[in-house]
Amino acid sequence: MKKFNIRKVLDGFTAASSSSSATAQPGAPKENDVVQETLQSEHFQLCKTVRHGFSYQPSSMAFDPVQKILAIGTQTGALRLFGRAGVECYCQHESGAAVIQLQFLINEGALVSALADDSIHLWNLRQKIPAILHSLKFNRERITYCHLPFQSKWLYIGTERGNIHIVNVESFTLSGYVIMWNKAIELSTKTHPGPVVHISDNPMDEGKLLIGFECGVVVLWDLKSKKADCRYNYDEAIHSVAWHHEGKQFVCSHSDGTLTTWNIRAPAKPVQIITPHGKQPKDGKKPEPCKPILKVEYKTTRAGDPFMVLSGGLSYDTVGRRACLTVMHGKSTAVLEMDYPIVDFLTLCETPYPNDFQEPYAVVVLLEKDLVVIDLGQIGYPIFESPYPLSIHESPVTCCEYFADCPAELIPALYSVGSRQKRQGYSKREWPISGGNWGQGTQSYPEIIITGHADGSIKFWDASALMLQVLYKLKTAKVFERARGKEEKPNTDIVDEDPFAIQTLSWCPESRMLCVAGVSAHVIVYRFSKQEITTEAVQLLEVRMQCEFSDVDSPDPGGEQTPTPSTPGASSSPQESEPFAQPPAGSNSSDGPRDNIPCLQLRSSPLKQFPGYQVELVIQLVWVSGEPPQQITSLAINSSYGLVVFGNSNGLAVVDYLQKTLLLNMGTSELYSPSDPYQRQPLSPRRGRQPSGALCDSNDGSNTSEDRCKSPTSDAKDNSFTRSRSSSVTSIDRESREAICSFCFCESFPRKSDSLVSPCLLVGTTQGFVMMVALSLPPGGDQRLQQPVGIASCGTMVRLKGGILTMALLDAAGTLLPPSYEPWYDPNASDEEKEKSRKRRPASPHLSQEGQDAQFAVLCSEKQAKVVALPSQTRIYKHNITETSFVLRADVVQMAGANCIACFCANGHIMTLSLPSLRPLLDVNYLPLTDMRIARTFCFSNLGQALYLTSPTEIQRITYSQETCDNLQEMLSELFTPVETPEAPNRGFFKGLFGGGAQSLDREDLFSETAAGKASRSLAQHIPGPGGMEGMKGAASGVVGDLARARIALDERGQKLGELEERTAAMMASADSFSKHAHVMMLKYKDKKWYQL
Repeated sequence: MKKFNIRKVLDGFTAASSSSSATAQPGAPKENDVVQETLQSEHFQLCKTVRHGFSYQPSSMAFDPVQKILAIGTQTGALRLFGRAGVECYCQHESGAAVIQLQFLINEGALVSALADDSIHLWNLRQKIPAILHSLKFNRERITYCHLPFQSKWLYIGTERGNIHIVNVESFTLSGYVIMWNKAIELSTKTHPGPVVHISDNPMDEGKLLIGFECGVVVLWDLKSKKADCRYNYDEAIHSVAWHHEGKQFVCSHSDGTLTTWNIRAPAKPVQIITPHGKQPKDGKKPEPCKPILKVEYKTTRAGDPFMVLSGGLSYDTVGRRACLTVMHGKSTAVLEMDYPIVDFLTLCETPYPNDFQEPYAVVVLLEKDLVVIDLGQIGYPIFESPYPLSIHESPVTCCEYFADCPAELIPALYSVGSRQKRQGYSKREWPISGGNWGQGTQSYPEIIITGHADGSIKFWDASALMLQVLYKLKTAKVFERARGKEEKPNTDIVDEDPFAIQTLSWCPESRMLCVAGVSAHVIVYRFSKQEITTEAVQLLEVRMQCEFSDVDSPDPGGEQTPTPSTPGASSSPQESEPFAQPPAGSNSSDGPRDNIPCLQLRSSPLKQFPGYQVELVIQLVWVSGEPPQQITSLAINSSYGLVVFGNSNGLAVVDYLQKTLLLNMGTSELYSPSDPYQRQPLSPRRGRQPSGALCDSNDGSNTSEDRCKSPTSDAKDNSFTRSRSSSVTSIDRESREAICSFCFCESFPRKSDSLVSPCLLVGTTQGFVMMVALSLPPGGDQRLQQPVGIASCGTMVRLKGGILTMALLDAAGTLLPPSYEPWYDPNASDEEKEKSRKRRPASPHLSQEGQDAQFAVLCSEKQAKVVALPSQTRIYKHNITETSFVLRADVVQMAGANCIACFCANGHIMTLSLPSLRPLLDVNYLPLTDMRIARTFCFSNLGQALYLTSPTEIQRITYSQETCDNLQEMLSELFTPVETPEAPNRGFFKGLFGGGAQSLDREDLFSETAAGKASRSLAQHIPGPGGMEGMKGAASGVVGDLARARIALDERGQKLGELEERTAAMMASADSFSKHAHVMMLKYKDKKWYQL
């Protein structure tokens, strides 16, 4: 989580220096005295905070049995560390090379990583953001296997050439002691044994090293005598080796699916050969070969039979069978099927000592797209329920929204309904990966992340305090019929696969109303309820939106403009339009083009809806004259008005979800005002007539074409058309169809002449036009359900460069005016309870005195931002955000008690602009757009938070708040906690008496420079890590630092005492030698005379 150096922009930039321009219009307030702005550049800084989700493309794994921390390495050089729920950490190797192996320095707060680029790195985990202390890059040999014995500082490294080098992990220097392959194998062997695939020391004798070569040769190497004690040969290639804890036997897994058990004193042949998944022939012949057993682990227990856990080894005739983990315990063999291929697995044991009974209690299985932990202590081997958010990618994420500072009661409400969705059958025991401590964060506000997925599901996540936990899952596909076979394929012609995928969503946290749009041109409105109901028939509204050009010639833009005759055609009833020359019912026959049918078939059977989000209304766009409906590009819902609005490249539609009627279905060109826009009649349905969006039950498929929604214009012919606009905008021929891309419900001034606010809808298009639509709402209560809602287009307000991304309103003091909302009530509760909470939130009465503006409209497009004063509609500020790139995402957010615009550009820049003056406050070159996934999922939220999907399985959260960056260290979790190492196993009286216990080895005597000499300088290059001294200083704080200092002091004292003892012994030996020499000389010359000398 490195911080980024940012280019802070000085406050008060002039128009010439910052490419922003402000012009004062008549009647508009002056630039410098509009609003007193409090946000400054000092409030902003950009840094990564946390990464959630499953490690993308995992490649290796390690576990510290004392600290109880799990590490996962990936093919892209990433490192993820997991402890208890909420304890997660992400690191990245700069080279980006795949992590081929990980080794913990058990209970030392350090980790060694070996990479595919033949480098090894030492990570310091005693600080909240781990850093590399040392690196060693091999130049001449490829690393294939590493082994670090428990409580040893000497790391064994096997290479592709078959050699073994030894590294001091304290100094990260090579020892001169090398085990060459030609010394290890028999001299009579003519072929190279292949790469080293296994290294381990005998659990009972540290002086004996077991080396496995790929060809099938295993060598027991005596470190002291520097020669091979025994060699074990087998015809099949070796994949892994595992010791029995007594050090008398070991097991090898082979490429033909066999397991061979060897006695270390009988190298001639294996004690046992078994093929766990092989069919045993009756005639006693060798069983048929199986797939390779990629890994085997052999773990013993005091009270019963040992466990043998292995991956792979299935028979070749099990084609299409999923990957399996096999657990052999005594006479029973359990084959556990996995959802994805197995990358690696580890057996978790009670003791870190390899020479003690292992007592395995769980198996961690790393799959390509999941992490599974199996409980070995319960019958049936159930899995543990994972506390980590690893199911983000359960179905690919298609959209993402982030809500910081939500209503406090939302998370408990969602958790309450979501807890009923949990699977049963999990292990009753606690999650075994339980290391680390939570951070002491100061952020206490609720945060919710919503993810939409390709299978139509929507997940709500609690993202508070840098954690992530799934709250509730909604399956939108339940309202549609699913195809049961390949022949019965649904009408999903506009998408080849994933017809239920979520395209966009709109959520009102206060009212809990949810509206989602899918790729099959469908919109679903949901209400939140705590009670279960059964819906006999889901209510459906079908809308016919088609390309909007008309047979009627458009008026000359230079002359007097009048509405086209088809303008009232957004009119409410199909009877007012000419009947279409199509079959009377929705058809898909070969006789004519497909018409009046939706892309998905609604569910016909009753729908049982559990507590949580329940379907209120389904809206589907239908085929028009053989043309499929266009995908929905924008969506908004307002609970106070009871309206849903959505748009695409054909236009926009407004739906009253309370009355279940279509209010407006208008082509984009008709939104542009004619010469006298105020003479247009409100486009609302007339009571007593069927609305143009036919409301039908899900089991009623007999609607005629007259019951379907009609477009206000005649049939589509091609994509070229001329639009009539107000005098301020000329007619423009466009190569591409203009789409609706942004909405904003608000209480504002629809027209320049208005002095009172009223409900409005701001509409933004891909061509940069912003239009105002006035809404006329009936009174509340029963009248709201009976009287129609009036709608009138008020024409173009302003135009920006590029498509409109976001729109918002500020009051005269610069305070954000959020859309009005209706407080949440349970739709299935009693009428009395509904009435208590169903009071529309009154809009604040913004009065505009003559000649004064009372609001600011904040508008941001792909290229620029503008602030427009209302009701005068005069532009007072403009800022060109980018000339060479374009903005992908923009949001008006609250920060440090004020508001700003946050932008993410395609060139990787993240920027913020003050409001309303649009001063640049932050500009950081953070992340170039390398994947459309980032563009699709990047979103900002309040209080300086943002996120995006950094890989198909991971969410990266970032902050642009200086305060959050300053407090990040406190908020992050701790990976290392001081824990005493368990006592070594007791050797017992007789073993101690007769020497049957574990044999220790002073490796310093063998591997140090004085004993083994210096290693070749050209073999590997030492690279000091950036976290060297800083990491040690970080570790030297608090209790951990005290323990570390005490241990270092004891080590230094012991070293000095050892040196003193050695010097004393050397002096005594020297004195003894001198005494002997003196005595010999005395005897030699004792009886001689002086002249005989």
